[in-house]
Amino acid sequence: MSIEVKVPQLPESVADATLVSWHKKPGDTVRREENLVDLETDKVVLEVPAPADGVLKQIVAADGAVVTSGQLLAVLEPGTVAAAAPPAAKPAVAVAPAAKSAAPPPKPAAPAPPAARPDAEVGANANRMGPAVRKLVDEHDIDPKSIAGSGREGRITKGDVLDYLADHQATTVGIEHDVLAQAGVAAEEPQPRGPSRAEQRVPMTRLRARIAERLLQAQQQAAMLTTFNEVDMTAVMALRQRYQEPFTAKHGVKLGFMGFFVKASIEALRQFPLVNASVDGSDIVYHEFFDVGVAVSTDRGLVVPVLRNAEFASVAEIERSIRDFGERARKGGLQMEELTGGTFTITNGGTFGSLMSTPILNPPQSGILGMHKIQQRPMVVDGKIEARPMMYLALTYDHRIVDGREAVQFLVHIKDLIEDPSRLLLEV
Repeated sequence: MSIEVKVPQLPESVADATLVSWHKKPGDTVRREENLVDLETDKVVLEVPAPADGVLKQIVAADGAVVTSGQLLAVLEPGTVAAAAPPAAKPAVAVAPAAKSAAPPPKPAAPAPPAARPDAEVGANANRMGPAVRKLVDEHDIDPKSIAGSGREGRITKGDVLDYLADHQATTVGIEHDVLAQAGVAAEEPQPRGPSRAEQRVPMTRLRARIAERLLQAQQQAAMLTTFNEVDMTAVMALRQRYQEPFTAKHGVKLGFMGFFVKASIEALRQFPLVNASVDGSDIVYHEFFDVGVAVSTDRGLVVPVLRNAEFASVAEIERSIRDFGERARKGGLQMEELTGGTFTITNGGTFGSLMSTPILNPPQSGILGMHKIQQRPMVVDGKIEARPMMYLALTYDHRIVDGREAVQFLVHIKDLIEDPSRLLLEV
């Protein structure tokens, strides 16, 4: 009896999804839990696994189709899947010698083949790819089983694919050059091309369209204003350098700056609760918890996973969660519930070299903190000019409920805590 493959139940806030790409075609054999197709929502990419071993009999929804929960995607014919036979060796290319008397030139040593791995491991690793990696594999028509994954649990990363392409192209070029030389044919020189004036029109991805919608909504519905300050990072950098090794050894994650800023933001939000509030119609909603969103950049766009109840997390737990968010965001593995909600957001443009910016609110939140590049600048310290590692901070806030005085004092409080991190321990 045939099995229907349907769209899984989408989150309550998501009405539909776009079918990004099929990874199998009709007639292909599939294994249980093997990813068949990717569905893109406003925030995440969902994978639809095969419900059983068998053969993909029919595809009902094509690439680019907009689908809803429970909609039929394909029909699967269940059955036992035989182990895949090894690919047949390609016949050698016969090349006529240029002259009988001339001895053929020596061939360069062929590159050593990669170490063989068990078939089960190779097959499993081939399915452990994020959407961006899978797209790159499909574009270059690469068999993922031929790529050794270096990621967690053997997952194939983008770097693995790029390394494979570099090695493969280098080998191919060498072989072609050798064949042409034996045949007495000179390699054709690349012809210079004129400037291109071509244009390409592509539709926005669901995530990019959602980002555009949210940014426009923020500018139209909130009275946004940004205030700036600068913070001396000397104390935090010294603390980080002093305890980096024991911290990493104990917690298995590096001590970064984000843990300090999340903790400092929470203490400042306690002092100025309006920055942690939101507007709902004519009401102000005060949140008595601190769900801090941390902006993460991916190939598909910016996403903001949320640290739930961040006030109860240690610095190590914060750093570990942020690292996990970043890894899964780049592989498209974040869940919808991890991207919704949030009472305050922190974004770090300094990772890309930004010296100063005005971040845009993440509706319906009333505040977002922007971190920036740390740069040595001359500062007057106790009457003397010294070079200090300085960072500009920016707080964008909703001026409908947050006054300038509160916004400035909020940012000053964060500055004081970062410049004297012992206050974070004492909560003063």
